[in-house]
This record gives sequence, structure tokens and C-alpha cells, in this order.
Amino acid sequence: MTRALVVDDSHFMRTVITDILESSGIEVVDQGRNGREAVELVQEYDPDVVTMDVEMPEMNGIEAVEAIMDRHPVPILMLSALTTKGADATLEAMDKGAVDAFAKPSGTISTDLSSHGEDLVEAVETVARADPTAHRTTTTSRDSSASVSRSSAAEFVEDPTLVIGASTGGPNVVESLLSELPREADFRVLVVQHMPDEFTERFANRLDAGSAYDVREATDGERIGGGEALVAKGDYHLAVTGYSNGRLRVRLDQSEQVHSVRPAIDVTMESVAETVTDHVTAVLLTGMGADGAAGAVAIQEAGGATIAQDEETSAVFGIPARAIETGCIDTVLPAGDIVDGILDTIRRDT
Repeated sequence: MTRALVVDDSHFMRTVITDILESSGIEVVDQGRNGREAVELVQEYDPDVVTMDVEMPEMNGIEAVEAIMDRHPVPILMLSALTTKGADATLEAMDKGAVDAFAKPSGTISTDLSSHGEDLVEAVETVARADPTAHRTTTTSRDSSASVSRSSAAEFVEDPTLVIGASTGGPNVVESLLSELPREADFRVLVVQHMPDEFTERFANRLDAGSAYDVREATDGERIGGGEALVAKGDYHLAVTGYSNGRLRVRLDQSEQVHSVRPAIDVTMESVAETVTDHVTAVLLTGMGADGAAGAVAIQEAGGATIAQDEETSAVFGIPARAIETGCIDTVLPAGDIVDGILDTIRRDT
């Protein structure tokens, strides 16, 4: 049985979350009213997972995540309000080590959270299976990779496209990849990250601030060329519908979910395989489920290169594992080596 600690400064929210989890067979070992209590209760109970509010008195959720990851790492699911402030704070908490985020449907006090109970239970169960130390491995690898020398633009093929797919535990890894990706490689980059709908614009802005690439949330009908990156908009599939003169044209749509998610990695990768005639590199990162496996198969069959994150640095080794099982993955790498692996796929002598 999964053992959870519920942390929220609202007595009402603690009660609602506890009722939802316990009615689905999850044991709630205790409740915390702020971050300080959360740090103490984690050390006392060693729960499988913590649901963590963001805004709390005495010690907020971001500070609590940092303290827990420093003293007694456990998987943490952030429960955040659907606001710009909430999205920014949640992304910062995930940078500190939280595994994933779940959006409170109607703000800090969500009286309708029970109607999203099944989704909350699924998120809690998924995060409970995550490796909370994968964040540290990724960060350490990222720091060491920063000193690796990069090649000049002349060594790379022209007009390459890079497609990145990620889910649980992915935001930190995606941010690391984009921050390390040299502008000289001149990729057209498409990122599909499973996350709450309202967070994707803030996620794109965060990536843009730390990358040499021009990163933004995708809009319907948009075109991008070298040095530009699009993040799939929350609750919309992102498909490539045209390619000419080194520029991609994309479409957003709300057609049926694939693997119970939208945007789906498979939709984007399969459309790239069908449309893009120059070099394509596909990368599958940490996450639960099988989304991306069919897309990676399509890209490999179209002559592209495929890379999967390894188990040691994946918070959840689901998406990479399902793709590896198909036999379509060319290379399996730790998070800190993936950028070099990507560059190797577009060197003229490879």
C-alpha cells in the first residue's frame, strides 16, 4: 500500500485530499500544515510520496522541497493553483527536486477537487514510484557536461530537427538539455512535455530564459526555422503539417487523447517522421507510460536517430523503457550525456 503525507495550510484541503487518497486505498500517514511540519514529518514517517501545497506560512512549499531533498529525499507531488504565480512557483519547486505537479482545478481552495479524484490518485501513485534522487544525478551530470567543448557549425549537417518527449520528472531534464544545446547546431526544436495545461506557457518562458534558442509556446499555424523551439501547448496535440526551405509549419488540435494524454509525444513524432525530409533526432526522457514509443519507431523507420534517457537518471523509467523494448532506440544515455549524444547524430562524419 502506498503511504502518503498530505501538506496544505488549509484544513479543508487537507481533509479533501486525505479523503480522496484513502478512498482509493492510499494510506495517509499524517498531515502537515506548513513546510516546516512537512520536513519533520517526512523524517518521522518516511512516506512513499508527499503532496505539497505551494503557498504556506512559516515555510512555503518551495523551501520545504529544498529542505526535504537535502535531508531525507522522498518523491514530492506539488499541488498548485492554476495561476501564473502558481505555475512559476511550481516550476521552481520542481527545479528544487519535486517530481511532478498537479493543478488544483479552482484555485488554492478547490471545492471541486473531488471531481478530479481519479486523476489525483493516478498522479500520486505515479510519483510514489519515482526515484527522488534522479534529480541530483541529473544536476550533477549537467554541471559536469558544461565543461565539454562543443564543435563549430561547419561540422553539423544542415537543417536538423530535434523532437523531445518527456513526462513525470521531465521539466528539469528538458531545461538542462535546452540550456546546453549550442546555437551553432541550428536545430528546429519541438518539445512535448506532459504537464498541467496552464503551465506550458510559463514552462516555455523558463526554457527561453536559459537557452540560446528562441523558445516559446506553440500557436496554430506557426512556422519555425533554425535556432527556434516550440513547446506543445497544454491540452493540444502538436503536429508538423509542412516542411520547406528548412522551416516547419505546425498545427494544434484537440482531437482525441492518445495514451490518455494531450499533447501526445506520438502525435508529434509521427507527424515529423511523415513530413520532415532532412535529418531528425528524437529524444525520449523520463516519464510514466508508453507515449513516444510508436513515434520513435516511426522516426527510426524514416531514417532518423533515436535516443532514450537511461534508468539511473530517470525519475520514472517508463517512457524510455517502453521505447527501448520496441528495438527502435539507437542510444541509451544518462541525462548529462544526452546533449553530446544529440550532437553526435548530426555531425557530418556520422
